Amino acid sequence: MSGRPRAPSGTEAAPPAGRVEWMVSLPSLVWLTVLFVVPTLIVFAIAFKPVSSYGGIGAGWTLETMRSLANPNYPAIIWRTLWLSAVTMALCIVLAVPAGYCIARAAPRWRRLLLLLVIVPFWTSFLIRIFAWKVLLHPEGPLKRVLVALHLVDPATTLLYNAGSVLLVMVYTFLPFAILPIYAAAEKFDFRLVEAARDLGASSLRAFWSVFLPGIRRGVMTAILVVFIPALGSYVIPDVVGGPNAEMIGNKIAQRTFVDRNLPHASALSTFLTLAVLAPMIAALGLQGRKGRQPIIEEAG
Repeated sequence: MSGRPRAPSGTEAAPPAGRVEWMVSLPSLVWLTVLFVVPTLIVFAIAFKPVSSYGGIGAGWTLETMRSLANPNYPAIIWRTLWLSAVTMALCIVLAVPAGYCIARAAPRWRRLLLLLVIVPFWTSFLIRIFAWKVLLHPEGPLKRVLVALHLVDPATTLLYNAGSVLLVMVYTFLPFAILPIYAAAEKFDFRLVEAARDLGASSLRAFWSVFLPGIRRGVMTAILVVFIPALGSYVIPDVVGGPNAEMIGNKIAQRTFVDRNLPHASALSTFLTLAVLAPMIAALGLQGRKGRQPIIEEAG
């Protein structure tokens, strides 16, 4: 008789943990492959196709479409896209961190009310909210009249169709996306650590900066990604409240697709935008992995 233990009668051995993780992750992997990876590769491929004389995709392969991105007008649009997205992200984080902190520290009754106020904009159509801002910022709109009455702006000042109006509406639009992940991280934070830092002599600002912020860094990183990446691809907001002098890359992609019917050129711009998003993400993941391996290396040494 063998000395190996037998499984109890009527039971089966549990599958390995790795197999369970693979089975759980497989639906998400298939979903991302079919709806993200494959379409992205198709867009990359179209960027190297010639444009058809009838509009659309021509036969063969060419680098001419990629060379056309050297158009002198594109550097200004690319720079405007980058700085508007970066400033939008920075302002959203600056506003969302104290908001998440206050919501997490509020009493349960007030916490539910504050969260409701953050979520309420999602109950209204995105386009309706953008057009509402267009009405507010209109030269004859209520906001302009109030500012002129208070002598804060000159009657000739234009609040609409400039980069400032685009920045204002983008911050308003993406701020809830920054508040929610930061609040989720702050809710799990042990605020006794802040109190301990205060007891050890740290000021409120020092405790907030040195204890609270590092403790919610994952929530902050999530907020940065969910704000910066959609901001890079914005085209409805610049189109409605920005005008021709506040175009972003998304506007050019939409123009090349729906107006010019130049799909290879639109794909080339989309390829550039995708690489601009993926490059910092890959760099951040690599840096995070290197920091995670550093303690192991030091311990082994």
